[in-house]
Amino acid sequence: MADRAAGALSLPDDWPANPDLSLALNRMGSFDWDLDSGLMHLDQPALEVLDTPADQYDGHPETLARRFPRDEAARLDELVAQALKNGSSHYGAYFRIRCRNGILRWTHTQGSVLRDAGGRPHRVIGIVRDATRELAESSARVELDAERSRQTSVVESTTAALAHASTVSDVIDVLKDSGGLEHLGATSLVMGLLEAGRIHLVAEGQEGSFVPGTRFTRVDEQYPMSEVIRTLVPRFIESREDFAGSYPRLWPHISGLGITSAAYMPLIAQARPIGALGLLYREKTGFTTEERNLLVALSSSIAQSLQRAMLFEQEHDLAEGLQQAMLPRRIPSVPGARIAVRYRSARLGRDIGGDWYDVIPLPGGRVGAVIGDVQGHDTHAAAVMGQLRIVLRAYAAEGHTPATVMARASVFLHELDTDRFATCIYAEADLTTGVVQMVRAGHIDPLLLDSAGEGRRISVEGGLPLGLSAEFGRLEYPVATVELDPGQTLLLYTDGLVEERGADLDDGMRQLTATIRSGSRNLQLLADQLCEEVGERGGDDDVALLLLQRRGAYTPHAGGRLQQHVAQNDPEALSSARHMIRAAVRAWGAVDRSDEIELAADELITNALLHTDGGAIVTVRVLTGTERRLRAEVEDSSSALPRRREAGESGVSGRGLLLVDRLADVWGVESRGTGKCVWCEFTVPGRSAT
Repeated sequence: MADRAAGALSLPDDWPANPDLSLALNRMGSFDWDLDSGLMHLDQPALEVLDTPADQYDGHPETLARRFPRDEAARLDELVAQALKNGSSHYGAYFRIRCRNGILRWTHTQGSVLRDAGGRPHRVIGIVRDATRELAESSARVELDAERSRQTSVVESTTAALAHASTVSDVIDVLKDSGGLEHLGATSLVMGLLEAGRIHLVAEGQEGSFVPGTRFTRVDEQYPMSEVIRTLVPRFIESREDFAGSYPRLWPHISGLGITSAAYMPLIAQARPIGALGLLYREKTGFTTEERNLLVALSSSIAQSLQRAMLFEQEHDLAEGLQQAMLPRRIPSVPGARIAVRYRSARLGRDIGGDWYDVIPLPGGRVGAVIGDVQGHDTHAAAVMGQLRIVLRAYAAEGHTPATVMARASVFLHELDTDRFATCIYAEADLTTGVVQMVRAGHIDPLLLDSAGEGRRISVEGGLPLGLSAEFGRLEYPVATVELDPGQTLLLYTDGLVEERGADLDDGMRQLTATIRSGSRNLQLLADQLCEEVGERGGDDDVALLLLQRRGAYTPHAGGRLQQHVAQNDPEALSSARHMIRAAVRAWGAVDRSDEIELAADELITNALLHTDGGAIVTVRVLTGTERRLRAEVEDSSSALPRRREAGESGVSGRGLLLVDRLADVWGVESRGTGKCVWCEFTVPGRSAT
């Protein structure tokens, strides 16, 4: 594989011929990435920087995926994709790799983008280097400065903790758990947010301190939070007597809590009140000037964090609503199948992604299943997802082959004038035969589950993600064929189901198969359990999943239909088409004529590939009427009509159609636009006879 990579890049065996010794001494390596072939050459120092043995690297960048944590890989992929698309001549980035011993290590890369005369990128050359020491020294300085700040200012330490709060609940949890109350000497806190002219109590203080009737209060009532919101002035209650005299409606309810003083602060953001904060104290009377200044500064920091959290929640609700509107409102009932789908939001502020699923009923007892993920976590990703889902459904419903559906979707996304790409799997299942044809665009492999709950990963040769394959002109998507027996289940999912920050993908796959093994055999319950497992381990990405189970003894009234594209010089596609025909013949009750049907269909396919310039589309279907017939069609792009003739002197040429004529009950040729379709039919027993 390494020789193949070097050859594809037109690089000599000893590349680079004269390596710079200073690069190696400074732990730097170089790379050369051929975008046309997709292969990347790494010299020995570069492999050492990435902690990858030479015998474990085959020239494909995907092989390095296990060295990159998921978030680092996504960030680097987006950076490189932007540089390739926006005309940049170079890029640079710091990122972390996961060494074989599990330790994260900082690395730096710089790349130079080479373009042809038309501006199309075709090659990237650059260096990678170990940046551990450089960033370790920088991190140490940052941590030292932060520690000094924490020691000198309670306000700054609390603000640092609040910086990670994404929701109002997060803000409250930070104030209660960060040690801020302990440093300030407060016993408990209360907090209210201003909503439509009323104060909504969102943090009610210590257990047993809630005052009935104060969940929602008016701004004009005689409560301390109402007062500070009306006046925008802090209220420092310095004694029990002050509390009892100033707020006679409130004091009787809290007098037994041992409260001796309190500080109520208006929460002001952008010159308007958004709520109020109250700190309650025991065994404390009076507030010094320094304490008052500290609490005023603290309230300002809290107000900014609260406003940010409220905006995050609003944006998240908007994005989640948009995404839910883009997903199918209901999953259709598909005869012969049981289906379960789930979508789980990561619930990280506005971090909504482009994960989606879809189920597409197709003629002839077939069903299309889609799972995908648009790059990014925002409303734009959700909007792109919705458009992509619609066009995939349209292309599938038009009757295109799975490979064509994926290729057209990639072209659509590329022409959408967006900087996003998407990963996707499209599976087309014939529920009569159990034959499933799958194409994969940069997505994670699916799982096949048996009736006992054992799951195994299906290796599906894939193409580039949607959008990128059109960008680089690599629209050929290999088709993988598997058989789904009655009771078996196909699981399609997005990476949030198995990936976890800081964990290896293989660990996630093992956890997934273990959950399936111990989970319910009921599809709906199993889908719930898989999502619950993600929540329990703290999954920080969206999750979409689709479970498609084939039920037994199902036969559609109109017979079945299978179709596959076979490209020239693609032995795997030819083998897959033969497998498809064999499975259809067996499932449709034509076992007695299986040899004749397979041989005749194979001759038609071979003729199309030998005597035309393009590939062929193979279709096998059952025709019902006065008698039940199995029809095999081979469509190509040549308008030249074939004719039956006797074999030549060599005994080879001319045998194809002669053999078809002898084997089939009837055969013929039809013009199809700029091409033609050669077909043959066989009478097969009815279902009652099988």
